[in-house]
Amino acid sequence: MAKKMKLEYIWLDGSKPTQTLRSKTKIVAAAKFKGKLKDCPMWSFDGSSTEQAEGKFSDCMLKPVFVCPDPARKDAHLVMCEVMNPDGTPHPTNARATINDHDKDFWFGFEQEYFLYDPETNLPLGFPEGGFPKPQGPYYCGVGASRAYGREIVEEHLDICLGAGLNVEGINAEVAAGQWEFQIFAKDAQDVGDQIWVARYLLERTAEAYGVDVNWHCKPVKGDWNGSGMHANFSNTALRKGGKKIFETICKKFGTKSAIKKSIEAYGADNDQRLTGLHETQAIDKFSYGVSDRGASIRIPMGVANAGWKGYLEDRRPNSAADPYKVAAVIIDIVNS
Repeated sequence: MAKKMKLEYIWLDGSKPTQTLRSKTKIVAAAKFKGKLKDCPMWSFDGSSTEQAEGKFSDCMLKPVFVCPDPARKDAHLVMCEVMNPDGTPHPTNARATINDHDKDFWFGFEQEYFLYDPETNLPLGFPEGGFPKPQGPYYCGVGASRAYGREIVEEHLDICLGAGLNVEGINAEVAAGQWEFQIFAKDAQDVGDQIWVARYLLERTAEAYGVDVNWHCKPVKGDWNGSGMHANFSNTALRKGGKKIFETICKKFGTKSAIKKSIEAYGADNDQRLTGLHETQAIDKFSYGVSDRGASIRIPMGVANAGWKGYLEDRRPNSAADPYKVAAVIIDIVNS
């Protein structure tokens, strides 16, 4: 029998206010698949089951846009897809198609935070049933059984991501118990979004094998616990060439009334629960920027000021469940306005 390959087609559904991942496996002849995007055919799915179509006209199309090996499965690749209408136009849920950076001027690095949850207790790992662990403080970048919870999942996920060729730049335990982060960088706005979504998919699937849920909500634990963000580090040619005036001019663009509205709409649902002015955030109804200020809306890294004002900015407002495609699209539009 001729050898077969497994292609896992991944896409975003039509769930509101936060889209979720869907996937299904396509089997193809290995002789016709060489690991390239051009080898991945268009496919279809039932949009009436994903809140993207009505039953009487239910076909939606999957357009492959990113492919990489799947180290966790034998003879397999992962295929990130855009959702298209049958006529070939982008579906309304397809935010990737809204990114306007045709000259590839923007570089992005996303810091993806998340919580690992015990589905039986509906609490983060490390939280005792009916109570709380010790206050935050020892968990950030902590080590030890009473400080780091779920490390085996995080380490396995990292190895799988690196094996897939994703450009993960680091991982760390975060401020709250059971909270972690990974970072991905790419010199292309669409590419970094593709990689974040594939990494999210791989994390969900890895945690699934341990009977653990991934909670992407920006403030799953109320009270004196940090929420989860997806801080967006970005630069364009102007920022990379530098100058204090350039940085201040771009920061001020984000502070206009229209820009604040546009940003908050794209930066994830329930962000008012996270952007309170506490726990390393600026309040959602305020805007500020500052050097090395993690309580600002936009942080200018100390390394930028020390390097002659050359480098990047960090928008700290996007939350952990935000769509990286939408975040990138809005940042590009505001900077270029």
